[in-house]
Amino acid sequence: MPLRHLLSHNKQWAASMERDKPGFFTGLSQQQHPRYMWVGCSDSRVPANQITGLEPGEVFVHRNVANVVVHSDLNALSTIQYAVDMLKVEHVIVCGHYGCGGVHAALENVRIGLADNWIRHIQDVRDMHAQRLLALPKEERLNVLCEINVIHGVLNVAQSTVMQDAWARGQVVTVHGWIYGVHDGVLHDLLMSLHSTDEVLPAYKAAIDAVFDAKENLNSSAAIGLSPAAK
Repeated sequence: MPLRHLLSHNKQWAASMERDKPGFFTGLSQQQHPRYMWVGCSDSRVPANQITGLEPGEVFVHRNVANVVVHSDLNALSTIQYAVDMLKVEHVIVCGHYGCGGVHAALENVRIGLADNWIRHIQDVRDMHAQRLLALPKEERLNVLCEINVIHGVLNVAQSTVMQDAWARGQVVTVHGWIYGVHDGVLHDLLMSLHSTDEVLPAYKAAIDAVFDAKENLNSSAAIGLSPAAK
């Protein structure tokens, strides 16, 4: 039978879960009450549950190429709406990762096929910040674009009618921007967490500036010969 090993692994996993937590699947089958929603990249190296230490039922997940959130994507918006309005999640996390292939394609104008139309959204972000991106050393531009792509995703979630309506009715839900290091397994907070409509644009500007300022200051220090310990 094809993929027999995967079915075998599943049985072993289910048995170990039930052994460690008797009744786990019975409770899980009755309802879900996740506190978190995860909007992430489809990359197989970035599994939401594992890298956050969460179990099945604890995080509601939407993934796509390069963790893009745009106002025309009814798939993403419908998933966010279900999470916020129906499941009453308390946190929506937009998470990208360093070295993202989709972001790299957008940065370098690499043609990959139908997905080029999707990646065009990231190229719009690239073009919006082109002057500051081009001022960085070439080897730093990809990871910076990965970061600001997340920040734009947070902005778009926050400006969606779903979040605007939730905040207007006083629902307590926060939108966060994180990025994951595939090379070391560590999550990083991009310092853009939004709790209300009034915070959106000031927090967006501050987060974008923080990303570029960190790189610009680091490069300026390196240019005058300061060691990392001296900075």
